[in-house]
Amino acid sequence: MGTTSILLVDDDLEHRTAFGFIFKDWGYELTMAKDGFEAVRLATRKRFDLIVMDVKMDGLDGLEALAFIKKNERAEAISGLKGESLNDQTPVIMLTGYATVKDAVQAMKDGAYDFLIKGDIEIDILRLKIENVLEHFKLREAKEAGLIGEQNLIIGRSPAFRKVIELVDRIAPSMANILLTGESGVGKEVVARLIWSKSPRANQVFATCNCSAVSKETVEDSLFGHRKGAFTGAVGDRQGILKSAEGGTVFLDEIGETTSQFQTKLLRALQEREIQPLGSDLVEKVDVRFLAATNVELEKQIQAGNFREDIYHRFTFKIRVPSLRERLEDLPELANYYLNRYAMRNGRTVSGFTPLAQEALMHHPWPGNIRELQNAMEYAVVMMTSDQVTECDLPESIVSVSHHPKPAKAPEAAHDPNLSPMSLKDSEKTAVINALEFTNGVKKKAATLLGISRKTLGEKIKLYQLTQYMTTKDGSLDEDEEFEAEDEAHGPGHGLDTNNLFKH
Repeated sequence: MGTTSILLVDDDLEHRTAFGFIFKDWGYELTMAKDGFEAVRLATRKRFDLIVMDVKMDGLDGLEALAFIKKNERAEAISGLKGESLNDQTPVIMLTGYATVKDAVQAMKDGAYDFLIKGDIEIDILRLKIENVLEHFKLREAKEAGLIGEQNLIIGRSPAFRKVIELVDRIAPSMANILLTGESGVGKEVVARLIWSKSPRANQVFATCNCSAVSKETVEDSLFGHRKGAFTGAVGDRQGILKSAEGGTVFLDEIGETTSQFQTKLLRALQEREIQPLGSDLVEKVDVRFLAATNVELEKQIQAGNFREDIYHRFTFKIRVPSLRERLEDLPELANYYLNRYAMRNGRTVSGFTPLAQEALMHHPWPGNIRELQNAMEYAVVMMTSDQVTECDLPESIVSVSHHPKPAKAPEAAHDPNLSPMSLKDSEKTAVINALEFTNGVKKKAATLLGISRKTLGEKIKLYQLTQYMTTKDGSLDEDEEFEAEDEAHGPGHGLDTNNLFKH
């Protein structure tokens, strides 16, 4: 990160100094500007990787400076601005201590990547946002250079997903072959592209071969190529994917769907880095790194005689990408990201989700994982009739009774003045029971879903005498369920706040 340059713009010396120390501690090359005019001058002299800018500043405010930096027509009406911005493609994160919807909308219209409230920013979340936006724009630049296709933003701060990212960071610089496993739609190709982008081969080609999309008869030809006359219709030589990707990385998707004949040739390529095109007597050397993915359990395929064990062991590292059900903490940020992405594509303005829509999303089992979430957000953007996604805007599969039962109404009781609403205590007890049932009694996941620590959840279980979720008959918890000291880091709060899950 040492070569990553950030321009920090803030007229408040205290804030500027505090953020400056933080950014430098994270290893970024930092340039600071005390107002909008200085930011504009710097933007005409140097291209930055990221700009973090305050909105409310004396003289030239952040929105006016943003308009100039992004070369918007609005900047032409602002006097005193000279020069040509070098940062019209640079991501800009706007900061403010005085949040207004008008400012946020204007900032997004003028090209800001994100809009954050100073008082609400948690340092760890800010760091993740910065890392995400830098990764996103790095991949976008690679796409524009013709090196890769469309990318998904690497989003995820749940423990399950962060373990994947941490492992990627450690092994990406190596030449080791890597096998990615996990359910369909979890984002295995996204992780593969992340490995490539962090490797020494990031400036070389990333080639893909979907072994299930190509017929079993032609996958061998696609990967290894052929010589003229090798079969009927082979009117000329064909260079296969492996030879075309010389010096780069090859990603074999759904490797478990291949034939034994193909696997024999693949073993030679993995082991010796040698290939033999169809119809050729010559063996050719190839210099590629292999990444692969599968959504089937290869161990069972090996036992059934459908997959070669020696190929399986040629992949030094096996990374399991968790399902969306296992990383529910990431769902709000992922949903917001894809919602805004499809809103931009369709020329719509969105401001998030209603509480009922949030609840429906959090209670859905997501069998299709990230891919299903993408489809759901595109569906919602098309169907929504206001700037917020309601429960009615979501696909029926997400809000159906089987996935998200709704309480039945009692028409006669609705107008009875002697009946009072459910007490806060009863509401909290219901929320705890629902979370425990939804996570099949796994207290760590239930606590995460509720936004409280495991220790607090244990106290709620005792308070409401939920004996079915206690380990021992006397109502105490055994040693395996003792809540450790690090849970205190989650915060001292004892209230449940599910509405905040979907806030930016």
